Amino acid sequence: MRAHILQHVPFEGLGSIEPWLTARHARVTWTRFLEDPSLPEAADVDLLIALGGPMSVNDEDLLPWLGAEKRFIARVIALGRPVLGICLGAQLIASTLGARVYPGPHKEIGWHPVYGAPAVDGPLAFPGEFLAFHWHGETFDLPPGAVCLAGSDACRHQAFRYGRNVLALQFHLETTPASADAIITRCRDELQAGGAYVQSVETLRDAPPHAYAAVNARMSAVLDALVSGRTAH
Repeated sequence: MRAHILQHVPFEGLGSIEPWLTARHARVTWTRFLEDPSLPEAADVDLLIALGGPMSVNDEDLLPWLGAEKRFIARVIALGRPVLGICLGAQLIASTLGARVYPGPHKEIGWHPVYGAPAVDGPLAFPGEFLAFHWHGETFDLPPGAVCLAGSDACRHQAFRYGRNVLALQFHLETTPASADAIITRCRDELQAGGAYVQSVETLRDAPPHAYAAVNARMSAVLDALVSGRTAH
């Protein structure tokens, strides 16, 4: 399996996805847009993962590679290959599928509950309530034909699937203590304004080991379901 990673900033990486790929002997290739925006042939990719980042999907005038990235995501989706988007990656998928991406009513940063959509079942269904790590200020409308999988008090659309091969997650299940520390260190200024759904540095850093273990286990289960082609219900 060739897994291609779309990375937007160096401090948002694979987290717990890396050992999942290693255990499956995946060949991992990267497009690191701030270094080299070159993209592979879509047909050569077996699994596409679009990671997070502080930029907006609407910043094409400032970051021209965003347009090429969206077109590449569209080609991989059309080929029926598994596609996972996390945070910015989820917003990129939404935009690629024709949905609007815009500032949400609240910034959502920290460990906050997510609620699974009650009418959805199957391998990618989320439980009634679970804790996840968040770091986002924008949100998206649900693309035509997509199925909403989860929401939160601060953000109506937290996850959706599209067809059999596409999963978009606004929240982070791949977060490890190291990856959380990296984003806290680099984006700490975003915490200064505060807000109803913005936690303090102390609260962010005090997350217990079992919180990370739970989200990482869920990330592995989600990836297993996605690559097995069982996303349709």
